[in-house]
Formats: sequence, structure tokens, C-alpha cells
Amino acid sequence: MDNRIQRMAELLTDYSAQIRPGDRVLIEAETEAEPLVRALFEAVLDHGGHPYLQISFSGQVSSTGLDDIFFERANSDQLDHPSSFRQHAYDEFESRFVIHSSSNTRSLANIGSQRIAQRRKALQPILHAQFQRGDRGEFRWVTTLYPTAAYAQEADMGLAEYEDFVFMACHVHNSDTNPADYWMRVEKDQQKWVDAFAGHNELVVRGPNCDLRLSIRDRTFINASGRRNMPDGEIFTGPVEDSVNGWMLFTLPIVFRGIELQGVKISFENGKAVEIEAQNNRQFLLETLNTDAGASFLGEFGIGTNYGIQRYTKNTLFDEKIGGTIHVAFGSGYPKTGSKNKSAIHWDMVCDVREDSEMVLDGEVIYREGAFLS
Repeated sequence: MDNRIQRMAELLTDYSAQIRPGDRVLIEAETEAEPLVRALFEAVLDHGGHPYLQISFSGQVSSTGLDDIFFERANSDQLDHPSSFRQHAYDEFESRFVIHSSSNTRSLANIGSQRIAQRRKALQPILHAQFQRGDRGEFRWVTTLYPTAAYAQEADMGLAEYEDFVFMACHVHNSDTNPADYWMRVEKDQQKWVDAFAGHNELVVRGPNCDLRLSIRDRTFINASGRRNMPDGEIFTGPVEDSVNGWMLFTLPIVFRGIELQGVKISFENGKAVEIEAQNNRQFLLETLNTDAGASFLGEFGIGTNYGIQRYTKNTLFDEKIGGTIHVAFGSGYPKTGSKNKSAIHWDMVCDVREDSEMVLDGEVIYREGAFLS
């Protein structure tokens, strides 16, 4: 086994999820991730936990293990049928790992978005359990990625090059260092920026790609340093739901559920997305943001702080962390931030603010051209 995979498993169980004796741990992955699944299975056992596997043959969207067959053949009742085992795990277990490990990132590209939206509504209680129990410290959930040829192709890299990219981003590439030490330093460094937002009200971001105004009154910024995502490197909050006004232009392509969109520009009025433009697949965008009442409002506003990730890969797990970017998520927010927005979706979109941009907090410039001023 690649030593980096073993180190990744140790990092995820020791640092991220902090697996303890007796913990029931769900491991969700596609078959491509077998090496990491095996390493995680062993690591959970070594920590005294009880690993459970949910392995998909094709896709992780429907929670059935065979997305392509399910979305092609399922009737309305079947689309609405909940994922009982997964729901039980999210309601009762102590931890879970989701390993994104797709062998075909576009397998659902020709499936009607309304069918996918209907399925997402059926799975909405799972997402809510993840956020709510996670925020209460009852459920230590972690999301990561195993490098596959499909992801490498999306990122315009060879597989070996992409493997290096992923393992370096997670800081498990060097056997002479302890990756947990690195992520603890990240946590310490980011805390000063989290503290800087405490007690403030209005945040404005201006630049060639956005002119956005929102309230963070009584909201909390979260220090994301490898506990929930690996890799990590961001701080984020849930904006006051009806406070968001202005517009954002997402200059880089957005990939969601196998659909790629380009030239997306969204304007907000009193929190809601009211003008929605896209160069392609606009109907998919409109239908997704109309999934339910909360889908067209923001559940998250985040600032990427990982300056070690500078390459765009069409994968949000990495792209939203890029130092010098901001991102927003449509749909469900994290209760711990104070967000009250609920939805069946949580869709992150990234905006580059590295040139001619600034962030103003209650009238004071705190961030300019992709970096905090102090």
C-alpha cells in the first residue's frame, strides 16, 4: 500500500474524527477507494471502534449504490423512499467518513434535474442530522477524497500528478512530518481571523467579480482546520438569511452532480437569488435553486485560506479552500454558525477575489486582493 494512504487513514481517525473505543463508524465510498477504505477499516478497529461499510458501485448521490440504474428506473414512490440504514447511522452512530471516489464524474449528466431534486428532498433529514448532531458534538463526520482517474481528468492532470496534488494538500506526503501538527498550526493561525469577525455586523466584498453586502450580526465564524474536511483551510459562517444584497460572478466553471456550468452570475435581493444567469445549463441551475424554499438563500459564506492550493480542479472540496477566494453555499446552513436556513441542498460556488478586491467589516478594510491585512 502507498504509505501516503496509510498516513491519511491515521490522520482521519486520530486527528479529524478522533475515533474512540466503542464508536460506531460508517465508511461511505465507491469501489475506487478500496485502498483507503481498507486502511480506514483497520485504523478504526485499532482504535477500538466498530466500522460499517456502505460501498457504492456507481455514485453516491442517491444512497442506493447504483445511481445510474436508480435514477433511470425508479418511480416516484421509489425516489421518495428514504435511505433507512444511512438515516439510522446519521441519527445514532458516533462518526462517519465520506470518501468521494468517483470513477465517472458525469454519470448523471443526462438525468433530469427534477428527479435528482426529488431524491435530495427524500434524503434531506440525513443532511440535517449531519449538521445538527455534528454541531452538538454528537456526530464526528469527516469528508475527504480518494484520487481517481476521473477526478484527475477533471483537473487536467495525469493520475500520478493528481495523487501527488491530493496527498500534498492533505499534508500526508512527507513521512518525516506529523500531518496533525500541521493542521493544529492551521487552526491556531486561523483563529485570529475568526476572532476578528466576532461582535461585528456588516460585511461588504467588492471587486471585479462581486459586489456583495451581508449581515453577520449574532453569527459565528467557524475555524475549519481538518476536523470536518480533509484537506481544509477556510473560515465560514451563515449570513443573516434576508441580509444578502448585490451580485457575484463565478468566473470558473461550476460542477455539481455531474453538470458543468460556466459564466454563472447571481444577484441577490433581501437574501434571495433573484437574477440567475449562466452561459450553459441555466435550466439545471434554476431547477436546483428551486428545490425548496431555502435553496435560493445562502446557508454559508466562507473565505478560503489554504494558499498551498492554488490550482483549480473542478472539485469544491479543494477549490473552496483556495487562498484568495470566497465562496457561498446555497441551501442548508450549519446551525453552529447561527444559520437558520434549511434545504435539501448545500451547493458551494467559488469566487476569485485575488485582484482589485477588498473586504470591508463595519466600515474598516480588513482584506485586500486575496489576503487579510493582519
